[in-house]
This record gives sequence, C-alpha cells and structure tokens, in this order.
Amino acid sequence: MGEYYTFTEGVKTGGNYVTWAPLQPTQTATTVRVRDGATLTTDGPFAETREQLGGFYLLNCKDLDEAISLAAKIPGACDLDCLPGRVRARTRLHDPDLRFI
Repeated sequence: MGEYYTFTEGVKTGGNYVTWAPLQPTQTATTVRVRDGATLTTDGPFAETREQLGGFYLLNCKDLDEAISLAAKIPGACDLDCLPGRVRARTRLHDPDLRFI
C-alpha cells in the first residue's frame, strides 16, 4: 500500500489528483439487476467475472498520453508475483478532461 500512497502524493503534487478509492474484494459485492420491474440481488459478482476492480483514481489529465503516463506509474500496472497487473485509462463521459484510471 505504501507504493499507492506514494503515487497518490505524486499526482496530488502534480495537480492531477481529483479523488481515489480502494474497493473491497469482489466476494463482498452485491450484483443488482431489475427484471420485469422487480429488483433482484445476488451475493458476489457473476461467475464469469475474470477481472477485479481493486480501486480507482480520477485524475485531471491534459490528454490521453498524460493519462497513460500516469497510469504506468500506478503500482497495480506492474506484473505481480501472483498475477499480471493492469490499469485502464478511460475518459469520463461528458468531461473529456477527467480520466478515470
């Protein structure tokens, strides 16, 4: 976690930081669906879930290149001993200057 705090302090200092949050493991999730007007809930994710969202950063980036550069510095982007890591960079709908990383 120390590496994540270091990254967070760096994006704060650089003026890119908007917010971030870690998430509980997928086993703690509740899946919500509405079918025929009825709300249905299921504990956990769907069985076919292969990827897990461990958390997110919302960063203010001038363009996709800057978002990619910052995403590459997030510790989770690196290969870990247990699994290969990855980070996705996406533009927030209706606000192309904010990148969800």
